[in-house]
Amino acid sequence: MSYAALDERSVGPFLATVPAVATRLGGTPDGWTVREVGDGNLNLVFLVTGPEGGVAAKQALPYVRMVGESWPLPLSRAYYERLALADQAAHAPARVPALIHHDDAMALTVMALLSPHRTLRGALIEGERYPLLAGHLAEFLADTLFFTSDLAVPVADKKARIAAYLGNTAMCRITEDLIFDEPYYDAPMNRHTPGLEDVVDAFRADVPLRLAAQRMKARFLAAPEALLHGDLHTGSVMVTASDTQVIDPEFAFYGPIGFDVGMILANLWMAYLSQSGQRPAERPDPWLLDQAEALWAGFASRFAGHWHALDPQVEHGALHALAKADADLREAAIRDRLDSIWTDALGFAGCEMIRRILGLAHVADFESIADESLRAGCERRALRIARSLLVDRPSFPGIAAVSQAIGQELALA
Repeated sequence: MSYAALDERSVGPFLATVPAVATRLGGTPDGWTVREVGDGNLNLVFLVTGPEGGVAAKQALPYVRMVGESWPLPLSRAYYERLALADQAAHAPARVPALIHHDDAMALTVMALLSPHRTLRGALIEGERYPLLAGHLAEFLADTLFFTSDLAVPVADKKARIAAYLGNTAMCRITEDLIFDEPYYDAPMNRHTPGLEDVVDAFRADVPLRLAAQRMKARFLAAPEALLHGDLHTGSVMVTASDTQVIDPEFAFYGPIGFDVGMILANLWMAYLSQSGQRPAERPDPWLLDQAEALWAGFASRFAGHWHALDPQVEHGALHALAKADADLREAAIRDRLDSIWTDALGFAGCEMIRRILGLAHVADFESIADESLRAGCERRALRIARSLLVDRPSFPGIAAVSQAIGQELALA
């Protein structure tokens, strides 16, 4: 079958031809409810429910949805998303939606319907709290990143897995351009809130900042440490009070571990920094800073725990010597690796915050602030923090130092 974009009328009859999906839904397409809810930048997303259950069907478009056909994009990204979902499920099955069906020709992936889950970004904008969030995200990060790294995977197998994702170049190119390059010059699709013109001009002339961003790009390009989600922001996380699911890994590739960690931390920090614009009469709720700290602490502890649990008598990965019985070497190696991940995470977080304010794809945390002067003030503070994270990483030996800097920035407002 050749590719054809689906819509709310055609997706039901198409899914009815897939036995695993039809059985899960029950009944016939005439009795199914279909909603297209793809509010992201790239794809169609259909939520389909029947008398027996529901599915989420995600179809890639041959272009960037938010821009249109002038920006073509390969349908193969759906294949890499399916590959990543399967690989993530092998290591963190409780944290990713179950994969039900995939159709390469149609660039269509069908997953279990997450209900009553909602997108984390929207929930945080409304001031919701999720007590298990940090622990669940730490679990996802530590499990997927450690067990696809050189520490756990024999060298030949690791190289084969890297090769399996090498074709996802178009999605990596989006990251390379939108995160590391375009925010620092007058790119055609850049945009910013009125009132930030002085910051825009200053950043474009800031050689230390631009050099730091290029250093992070070099790490992104040349450090295939583990399988990354590649786009881990609060819009890629679905939550309830008792569950957290990570979705949309179409940007997946093998890259530096600190990238995924830095992306999600940046989005939690932006959610916190946006609160003074969303609810100016209230003091910002420190819960989000606490969650960021708990996420990093949980990730570091779980990552180290996986390392400690390796049997020193069994060959695991390319770095086998670091897992052997030399306890001093192993402990030094764990500290060294976590320090390296933290340093990378700071730089990647800074890049993410800058691009979400001065680049193409912004975030609702700030965009939902209707008063442009309030929004600009929140974004200005976030940009100052972001620059520090990129240029002055040694000033943040731990995540508490980031929380302190953010608190000081708000105190000056």
